[in-house]
Amino acid sequence: MTAISGWGRYPTIDTELISPRAADAIRRATAEGDQAVARGNGRAYGDAAIGVRQTIATAHLNRMRAFDSATGQATVESGLLLSDLIATFLPRGFFPYVVPGTSFITVGGAIAADVHGKNHHCEGGFGRYVETLLLALPTGDTVRASRDEHSDLFRATIGGMGLTGTILEATIRLRPVETGWIRQRAIVADNLGAAIAALDSSESVTYSVAWIDCLARGARLGRSLIFLGEHASADQLDEQRHGNRFPPRKPALSVPFDAPSFVLNHWTVAAFNELYFRTGARKAVAPFLIPAHPYFFPLDALGNWNRIYGRRGFVQHQSVLPTKNAEGALADMLDRIARRGGSSFLAVLKKLGEGSGVMSFPMEGYTLALDFPIERNLFSFLDELDELVVAAGGRLYLAKDARQSRTTFEAGYPDLSGFREVRRTIDPSGKIKSRLAARIGI
Repeated sequence: MTAISGWGRYPTIDTELISPRAADAIRRATAEGDQAVARGNGRAYGDAAIGVRQTIATAHLNRMRAFDSATGQATVESGLLLSDLIATFLPRGFFPYVVPGTSFITVGGAIAADVHGKNHHCEGGFGRYVETLLLALPTGDTVRASRDEHSDLFRATIGGMGLTGTILEATIRLRPVETGWIRQRAIVADNLGAAIAALDSSESVTYSVAWIDCLARGARLGRSLIFLGEHASADQLDEQRHGNRFPPRKPALSVPFDAPSFVLNHWTVAAFNELYFRTGARKAVAPFLIPAHPYFFPLDALGNWNRIYGRRGFVQHQSVLPTKNAEGALADMLDRIARRGGSSFLAVLKKLGEGSGVMSFPMEGYTLALDFPIERNLFSFLDELDELVVAAGGRLYLAKDARQSRTTFEAGYPDLSGFREVRRTIDPSGKIKSRLAARIGI
């Protein structure tokens, strides 16, 4: 048995870790599985990629199979990292249509979570750009699914958290780009209402995200920096940058040890937030160019950054709230966080559109992501936030979840019965079961 965890390092669970080296071996492992689930690079934050008894690693399935430059379609194995996909295709003028906050996830994981990025409000999630899937089923069969073939299984797999089978291969569409630079501008929002108004007025901008000072209170509640971006064209580069049209990702520094618990506290986070807000506000003057890697993946520049939260780990609470109820619920959540004095130095607000799959997390509204170190009374506080989310008609992101209740989950996913029916059809004996699935009753 091997003790593994998600990126949040909570919970840590013993499982039989199986590491097949080829697609056929993964197919057999899926067919012979004993309450197993596939695992990519372990970047789901909680227990979504840990099997109840067995966990099937897909890391060896990391090859690129084919590419059509006329259509931008790439066929790749599911264990390929987005970072490797980008390193290969960005210098050739192609970039994924959708990327999350880290490039160190696998293509299979991106599909299973239907990951979203800064452009979901106008371009949707990762699943929208998946053309076909090759899926290993618990029956031992492999099925090629698409919107036209095995469409129910296709839609259930996008956002299905690996519970419909093991993704072996996928064909995805990439976006043609002229450079590897992003033209960014920033907007200062003095409070939550101004932040939402800025995101609403920027719907025509491809990329938008707000950093929120979650410790600000009173008239400054929800004060934010909104970052807007577009892929820069070649004629927008100066002479120096034109000679470096596709800047490579810089080597990452690494956190060498677990930070002591006293490092993150109300005062250190408040000081960081004040400095970050003031620095960002000074830059909110004119658009400027930034390489794609730090724009999309700022935390990738710091290896093992999860160690900042200490040995006990952390959890992320990411919810989405429907548009009509979002501002009131968000204000209540941020006020409770500020009054609690919590130490979430990451607080990100984005606008979302509709999801692509049966179990996709996004809905039309706003998503708020918050990181909290594991500490006394944290889970009871997060239960309070869950109640606000449910009351507003929202839900929590399964790829980030490590502790929500079955009641919270069932209240947020109205298509759950249809997903369960697909699961019963393809896996009547229950060979596929993650710790997440067991915990919330999928």
